[in-house]
Amino acid sequence: MTQASDKQRDILVTSALPYANGPIHLGHLLEYIQTDIWARYQKMRGHNCYYVCADDAHGTAIMLRAEREGISAEQLIDRIRDEHQEDFAGFNIRFDNYYSTHSEENQQFSEYIYRKIKENGHIATRQITQFFDPEKEMFLADRFIKGTCPKCKAEDQYGDNCEACGATYTPAELINPRSAVSGATPVEKQSEHYFFKLPDFDSFLKEWTRSGTLQEQVANKLAEWLDAGLQEWDISRDKPYFGFEIPDAPGKYFYVWLDAPIGYLASFKNLCNRTDIDFEHFWKADSTAEVYHFIGKDIINFHALFWPAMLHDAGFRTPTAVWAHGFVTVNGKKMSKSRGTFIMARTYLDHLNPEYLRYYFAAKLTAGVDDMDLNLEDFAARVNSDLVGKVVNIASRSAGFITKRFDGRLGQVTETDRLNTFIEAGEDIADLYEAREFGRAMRRIMELADIANQYVNDEQPWVIAKQEGQDEKLQAICTNAINMFRLLMTYLAPVLPKTAEGAESFLNARLDWNERSQLLEDHPIDKFKPLMNRVDMAQIEKMIEASKEELPAATGQQAEKAPVADLEPIADEIEFPDFAKVDLRVVRIVKAEHVEGADKLLRLTLDVGHGERNVFAGIKSAYKPEDLEGRLTVMVANLKPRKMKFGLSEGMVLAAGPGGKDIFILSPDSGATPGMRVM
Repeated sequence: MTQASDKQRDILVTSALPYANGPIHLGHLLEYIQTDIWARYQKMRGHNCYYVCADDAHGTAIMLRAEREGISAEQLIDRIRDEHQEDFAGFNIRFDNYYSTHSEENQQFSEYIYRKIKENGHIATRQITQFFDPEKEMFLADRFIKGTCPKCKAEDQYGDNCEACGATYTPAELINPRSAVSGATPVEKQSEHYFFKLPDFDSFLKEWTRSGTLQEQVANKLAEWLDAGLQEWDISRDKPYFGFEIPDAPGKYFYVWLDAPIGYLASFKNLCNRTDIDFEHFWKADSTAEVYHFIGKDIINFHALFWPAMLHDAGFRTPTAVWAHGFVTVNGKKMSKSRGTFIMARTYLDHLNPEYLRYYFAAKLTAGVDDMDLNLEDFAARVNSDLVGKVVNIASRSAGFITKRFDGRLGQVTETDRLNTFIEAGEDIADLYEAREFGRAMRRIMELADIANQYVNDEQPWVIAKQEGQDEKLQAICTNAINMFRLLMTYLAPVLPKTAEGAESFLNARLDWNERSQLLEDHPIDKFKPLMNRVDMAQIEKMIEASKEELPAATGQQAEKAPVADLEPIADEIEFPDFAKVDLRVVRIVKAEHVEGADKLLRLTLDVGHGERNVFAGIKSAYKPEDLEGRLTVMVANLKPRKMKFGLSEGMVLAAGPGGKDIFILSPDSGATPGMRVM
């Protein structure tokens, strides 16, 4: 018995809240498409499933952007929210409620949770020293401070890290620091801040993170943080700030990341207020309902440490599960404005069918947190082959005969055993949807599509149609094929909702997962109209060209709010002299051993030709220590040693591959000697 076939369930699903400071792009869309597919599947199975989201509308970045545009913060977030909703609707993402964190419900929940935490003794206050802009009269987050890098002397670098050399530092170490807001020289100033005493929940979080609520890879990462010791979390910001003022603390505001996840409660409460849904049933501490958060892997700490601790302390239930996904690359590289692969949702919609992207993402999604590559040539080939060439083709090859020869009426099913195979496959596909193994589900569906197409090829209705006295056989062949098509579209409906609507119109029948065993016989169908056209690479090229046009400037989102389901920043191109500084050497692995307390690391002792080096390498998933000893590999020999909790790492071993068991570091032992430079 699978969960997919259990009794009716009460399910609340959320995606991370997009920041109300810029447009939606393809990197964001992975998460919302993934969540929408899962929610649509649950609804198809008859469960009480609600999908809510909201714009994350607070923070310094929004306040400053509104000021630059000469409008109020409220006007800005209202406009961005409308734009976001248009983009999501364009990709057929169906929310039961889309709201804003700048709402009465969110303020009430934020204040309630804060007061409960404070009553329970888990709020601390203390003075901290920060940089202050004397002209704007505001404290500055690290990303709002710029200056000269203290390491490489590159100019115009942020206050926390250098994009030229990769060094990290504090704003106090910057040379000639200046405010990125006003240009003034910042000064140090003290202020009282409020802290959530997260270390008080160490035991609770160690148990909760290992309770099956997280993917194993995520739980392992959090275990490293928990073992290293939790720190108190700064939940306050000083005025001026766009957000909710902390009760009984004039001039102090909740940090945007405190009220952002509370936005899940607020959006759902807003939905409940307009319907007959019981809010308490979903969020009380002993709730039997299910709550799932889909998020990007970059915001795990907020959702799997801070959020469950706050909920637990305030008397709410914690999530049933928090599911993280990876980032999106395009053509094997990070999204790039110069290459035209930093593609906005609206730009895509101007050129391509949104269901192409929904299917491609689904075909590559797993239940893990690995990054996903949107290879545009593969994208076109897969859509054309799978959806147009296989699925839609079944109906287009059969429907014409029914329309012309049988007045649009199906006959009797004769391939009962073959169709039963399709029906029974629905249980496996259901399990894969439930487990978020969408890629495996799509492969199983396409295997069925191959069977259907092979059936049509073998039966050759176009030949039978020319033979006298074969009408009954012809009608049966086409009836069988169209029933196969109907089952395929039923299984694809969560991924292709608009195409599924077109299929329902053509079939004059609902695509009902739970009633899929009821085959269409002696049933009228409409004249077939193409449900999907082939992808033309020329369309993709036009989209890339349009994406090379001037895009909105960066708006400092990371200063107050980590990007939601966002991409890592694009690395600047380097000149050959920069690359020439890297000293690559052939080395021999003298010894390899496990590192106690580390999930991914092996400790390698390397013979570099003139002594030995100690290096920690994250290759434990791919190699056993005993298999490495005596082999050759390549290392970056002139990398500055790095102090780690397990010891000093004196270089870096080069590796390639997608990860997991597919990590490749070894070069053939072909006469190279340790210490030999790689040219």
